[in-house]
Amino acid sequence: MTAISLFIFTCLMSWWLTGRFSDPTSKLYLVDNPNERSLHEHPTPRSGGLAIVFSLIVTLPVVAITSKIPEGVQFIFLGAAIVAVISWLDDRLGISPPIRLLLQMLAAFVILTGGFGDVIVALVGTTMTDLGRSALLLPFLFIVWMTNLYNFMDGMDGFAGGMGVSGFGFLALLGFQDGQEFFALSAILIVGANLGFLVHNFPPARIFMGDTGSATMGFMAAGFSLWGLREGIFHIWTPLLIFSPFIVDATLVLVRRALNGERVWEAHRSHYYQRLVRMGWGHRKTVLVEYVIMASAGGSAVVFEWRNMNPTCVLSAWGIAYALLILLIHVKENSLGVKPT
Repeated sequence: MTAISLFIFTCLMSWWLTGRFSDPTSKLYLVDNPNERSLHEHPTPRSGGLAIVFSLIVTLPVVAITSKIPEGVQFIFLGAAIVAVISWLDDRLGISPPIRLLLQMLAAFVILTGGFGDVIVALVGTTMTDLGRSALLLPFLFIVWMTNLYNFMDGMDGFAGGMGVSGFGFLALLGFQDGQEFFALSAILIVGANLGFLVHNFPPARIFMGDTGSATMGFMAAGFSLWGLREGIFHIWTPLLIFSPFIVDATLVLVRRALNGERVWEAHRSHYYQRLVRMGWGHRKTVLVEYVIMASAGGSAVVFEWRNMNPTCVLSAWGIAYALLILLIHVKENSLGVKPT
């Protein structure tokens, strides 16, 4: 099968499975009941992530058969499988945060056994040679954080699915440009799986991704970032900029909540996208604005790579842009008398 055929097949399979899992008669139907921390008002199924995972289980092996698999890549998919199983059990039965985190750390260790943390060790070692192998802590923490922040950001219709389409789409583009066929094809299939799901998840959502999808996609985003770095497809800042709409929001909110002594693992509505929805923008307007930010951040990252631009200029510009956006949200909240919860 050609790349286009595989992409279309993955997209259609994800679309069909997502619709199937939306049916109350499905054995994999699982409902997310709203609470005081939710943005949705009605019980909604949350098995959409299974459709994404199942469609990739079917199509990724086809790419593996037809393309040369780079050394160690199987560890990324093995780790993702561990995260998917953990997350499904959490969706279905509920797993305590410490146990869930411990198992996610195990999955992160699986990736590092494939040698994907060595590139970070080499980069850090050029200026901080005394760190040695302890520098592996950096990619380890990056994997665990990306896994969880993606989950934190999956709280609005069409948001996590849109980030999957945009983020992995730009990674695929960079992979094709660099001649890394297996990397690019794998990424484009993830785009297809997210796109098929997004048809059902775009506001107003008929189904949610759930932890099974969001945690697995976050883990894959981290794995593909380290994979691309190891192969020299892009620089270290590129995937961070591509996924910055999630990274910036989740990280700033986590730091603020931690400094305030709040329980960072508990559900809340203080992410900036949640605050926009609560200010009256609604899911559709907010997610469309977020899509523009995703496309702009990813597009500038690709231009940065293709033109070998100075990362300081690009990152500084985005730092200013995010600071202004956050400031505008705070100003608007103050004018409306709305406080984050």
